[in-house]
Amino acid sequence: MSTKTASTSDAPIIENRQQLLDVFAGGEKPADQWKIGTEHEKFVYCQSDFHAPSYDEPGGIRDLLLALTEFGWEPIEEKGKVIAMKGADGTVSLEPAGQLELSGAALDNLHETCAETGRHLEQVKAIGATTGKGFLGLGMWPDKARSDLPIMPKGRYKIMREYMPKKGNLGLDMMLRTCTIQTNLDYASEADMAQKFRVALALQPLGTALFANSPFTEGKPNGFLSFRSHIWSDTDPDRTGMLPFVFEDGFGYERYLDYALDVPMYFAYRGDEYLDASGLNFRDFLKGELPILPGEKPTLDDWNDHLSTIFPEVRLKSFLEMRGADGGPWNRICALPALWVGLLYDQTALDAAWDMVKGWTLEEREALRDSVPKLGLKAPVPGGRTLGEIAPEILDIATAGLSARARLNGSGDNESGFLDPLREIVASGKTPAERLLERYHGEWTGDVSRVYAEESF
Repeated sequence: MSTKTASTSDAPIIENRQQLLDVFAGGEKPADQWKIGTEHEKFVYCQSDFHAPSYDEPGGIRDLLLALTEFGWEPIEEKGKVIAMKGADGTVSLEPAGQLELSGAALDNLHETCAETGRHLEQVKAIGATTGKGFLGLGMWPDKARSDLPIMPKGRYKIMREYMPKKGNLGLDMMLRTCTIQTNLDYASEADMAQKFRVALALQPLGTALFANSPFTEGKPNGFLSFRSHIWSDTDPDRTGMLPFVFEDGFGYERYLDYALDVPMYFAYRGDEYLDASGLNFRDFLKGELPILPGEKPTLDDWNDHLSTIFPEVRLKSFLEMRGADGGPWNRICALPALWVGLLYDQTALDAAWDMVKGWTLEEREALRDSVPKLGLKAPVPGGRTLGEIAPEILDIATAGLSARARLNGSGDNESGFLDPLREIVASGKTPAERLLERYHGEWTGDVSRVYAEESF
């Protein structure tokens, strides 16, 4: 989740609707300036007993963050507490229960993305070796109850923890017990954004299936391959889901703006305080009628904060975020941006992907989204096939798109090799979660703690 680094006091006041739209239009870039941003989370545990460390305990999350100064990172504080570190590779921040996230820099190609990921993992593993910490690459804590987990000192998390149970049964699980990989990509124009949004939204269930990696809850199989994905279906219907309006004729910035304005607020940030605005209406804020800040109008920082509290399967800010994947190992952290860059950053590939999904109805897209957390690659798609059966065609399109980009490393390789982990999954017909379940029922003999040795970075 986003990390605040400053107050909104110097940001421009919003006086008209166009300023809101300009946030989206301001993201437009020519194709030669498109970048790749990758975010990935991991669980932190103590190697001695697998407990999730608290913020304050010796060698805990605070000390882990501060240890990154050894590698040139600088602290970001909230009320005197370090909540993130900033550096050349982006921002390292803490999620609600101490999950550690790298929000990477905007990079030119996937070779740089994977190198950035490697640097980050080497750094945290070096810190872990001296502090007795390990880092687990899964989509959900395999053995922790909510009550087993610490709470991090970020003001927005307190507001969300109190509001989430009012909107769904699993919002606290989303906050405390899950990890994800995300990819942030650019667009050239409103029309380009709309086409990319539609393709990414329709195919987000394929990303969920390929990266499904959360089959355990509190030490036992939970009946899902991506329980993390299922959690989002019972978190908060006001701000999640497949956004049917994206596929309507005329979709663009205006329509997403109206959707975002209708999503209830979480907070407003003033000074160094998060003010509880949960359930309030941003439209009232625009009129200076927000009850907690009477007479005050929002700034552009307030609007950007609000956009960061909306959680659909694909999200628009000044770029597009792909949000459907479970956390996982290094090679899949590199594979997720490879999938979406291959599909969305080459026009021929984008058109081919759109041709595959443009005939799907709203009901068919929703049915696919609903079935994929349990069925993974076996989830049925329109036309009588399964995700596993169309996946080779989608990966071929992505491969062609990456080849056409011709971004080469020092050895002359293009970016398509980063798709290899996904090709292996499709060829086997087994999601990562199914492989975990096989080991759980086989060599692990029902002992889920074996996951720490086998799935840690």
